Formats: sequence, structure tokens, C-alpha cells
Amino acid sequence: MSARDEVIRMRAFLPLLLLLAAVALAACDRTPSKSEPEISPPSPPISARGDAARDIDPLRRNVPIDVEVSPLPMARVENFDIRRGRAYPMQPPTIPHSVDGYQVDLNSNRCMVCHSRANAAQFQAPEVSVTHYMDRDDQFLATVSPRRYFCMQCHVVQTDATPLVANEFVDIDTLLRHELEQRQ
Repeated sequence: MSARDEVIRMRAFLPLLLLLAAVALAACDRTPSKSEPEISPPSPPISARGDAARDIDPLRRNVPIDVEVSPLPMARVENFDIRRGRAYPMQPPTIPHSVDGYQVDLNSNRCMVCHSRANAAQFQAPEVSVTHYMDRDDQFLATVSPRRYFCMQCHVVQTDATPLVANEFVDIDTLLRHELEQRQ
């Protein structure tokens, strides 16, 4: 089809396009008459948990979404070298000391100076778990697995921050002890 035929074809649709534009403009300019009742939008439902339209979640400390939240103060690192209990099974242990300035990159891992199997006894540090020396096929390696090399992808520093979400985890030993006490 030539360009000339295309122009002729487009001109045939021009009156239809103008009509549609006029109808659309008329609908936009229409103001409600006094005889038509005003329709207000429905109010958002309020559940037993509060106003779903305004409340969000506890991580916002129950501040409505349309209000700016002032940030909590930064948590301070606890540097007591005291091991904490774990909050759930298989949780990576938290780091009980400051790690500011620790270099962990492709060429160096400052954590392994103290926590490697060779140096742990000398520095009185817990040695890295044997699982850190396994590859994805459960084959043991001579050095730490590349999957476990960057310690802070799993382990975090202990701080004085209060938990944002309540945790009622009880380990199996405590559950069994409690059950045994109830039988006696």
C-alpha cells in the first residue's frame, strides 16, 4: 500500500475520531445537576485490628502510613564477648564483639585470623563450624567454602536494640525439661 492510499484511508476515519473526541469532552465538562444525588465513596472498613486504611504494621510502630516516622536511635554494639542464646533452631550465632574496620573481601578475611581451626585455641575464640568447610555437594574442603567466606551475610553483631517483633521461641531442651517437670 502506498503512502497516498494510507492518507486516504486515514481521512475516512477522521470524522469518527472527531465525533469520539467531542463526546469525551462533553462527558468531562458535564457538571452534576441539583436533581442528581451526591454519591460519596464508602468509608474503609474498620476491623477488630484497627483501621486497615490508616494502620500498617508493627514495624512502623503503629504510625499511620500518611505520617512521617521519626527514626529510632542507632543501636549500640555490645562488646562484652558474651555469647547469646539463639532465637530459633539453626540460627547463625551473633557476633559478641565489634567488627568495625574488619576487612572481609576477596583477598582477606579478618574473622578467620581468630576463628580459623588453626588459630582458635590460641585466641580463645570459637572455631568456625565444620559446615563452613563443606561445598554444596557436602564435600569437605581444605579452606572455608566460598559460600561461607563472607561471614556477615549470616552473622550479625550483637546490639542493645529492642526486637521489633516479639519472639516466643523455646528450644527443644527447655520444652522437654518442662514436660518432665509437669509429669512429676
